[in-house]
Amino acid sequence: MERLNYHHLHYFWVTAREGGIARASAKLHLSQPSISTQIKQLEEVLGVKLFQKHGRNLVLTDAGRVVHHYADEIFGAGRDLLDAIKSGQPGRAVPLTIGVSNAVPKLVICQLLRPLLQSPHPPRIVCKEDNTERLLGELATHAIDVVLADTQAPPHIRVKVFNHALGTSDTAFFCSAAGLSALKRTFPRSLNGARMVLPTPNTALRRDLDAWFETREIRPNIIAEFEDPALMKAVAADSGAVFPAPLAIADDIRRIYDVALIGRTAEVTERYYAISAERRITHPGVLAITGAAKSGLFK
Repeated sequence: MERLNYHHLHYFWVTAREGGIARASAKLHLSQPSISTQIKQLEEVLGVKLFQKHGRNLVLTDAGRVVHHYADEIFGAGRDLLDAIKSGQPGRAVPLTIGVSNAVPKLVICQLLRPLLQSPHPPRIVCKEDNTERLLGELATHAIDVVLADTQAPPHIRVKVFNHALGTSDTAFFCSAAGLSALKRTFPRSLNGARMVLPTPNTALRRDLDAWFETREIRPNIIAEFEDPALMKAVAADSGAVFPAPLAIADDIRRIYDVALIGRTAEVTERYYAISAERRITHPGVLAITGAAKSGLFK
C-alpha cells in the first residue's frame, strides 16, 4: 500500500491556501512544474482529482476540500507542536467545529458549551449556523465535527450520519411582569387571545404548538413569527408579548430578557440531538457536550 507523502500534501495545501500554483511557487521558492508534478503524484496516491480549472483559476473539488480540511489539521498540529516545545507550554486542545441548526435556541448552545469554555484548557471552538441539511453536507465532508439540531437527520439525505439524543425539555411560556398575574392565574386558557410571538411554521416547535393549541381550543393573537429564536425572544420581551421557550433554559431567559414564567406544558417538548459522522463519539469536545446535556440540562 502506498504511503502518503507529506511533502506532496504540503505543496497541495500551500497551493490551495495561496489560490494557485504561481503564488505557491513564489511562496515555496520552487518551480511551477515541480509543484504541479508533486500535486499530480498526490492525486495518483489518493485516486481523486484535487483541483479543477475554473477559467484561469484552480478551485478545489469536493475531494480536494476534504483533503484540505485534513491538511489544515495536520499542519496546524505541527505548528502547535513546535510552539509547545519552544515555549514549554502545552499546545492547543483538539479544535472543535460545531454546526448549529438555526432553529436551536442560542441559550441552549451556551449551556452545552459552558463546561467546555470553563475548563482549564478549552478547545478552540468554531460555530457555524445554518439549516440542518446544509450542515449535514459539511459534516459528510468532515468540514465540521458535529451538528447540534432540534430534529434527527432527515431520512432522505444521502450521507451516513448517526443521531445521538441529547435530551428533551418541556415548553414554557414567558411574558413581561406587567401582564403576568392575569395570564398565570388561568394558564393555559389565558393564552387564548393573548398577544404572542411564535417560531415560523416550518419549525418542529411551531408544528407541535399549533397541534397543542388546537387540542386546547386556544387561539392566540399571533403578532409576529421568527426563524431566529433569539430574535423572537428579544422582540417579544420588548413588545410585552408572550413567547415560548425551552423550560431547560428558563433561568437564563428570565435573567437576560427580564421576563417572568407564566406556565409550562409537558405536552409540547423540544428534542435536541448531536449528529455525527461516527457511530461512537470519540472527539473529547463532543463528549463534553453530550455529558453536559445528560448531567442535568435536559430530561
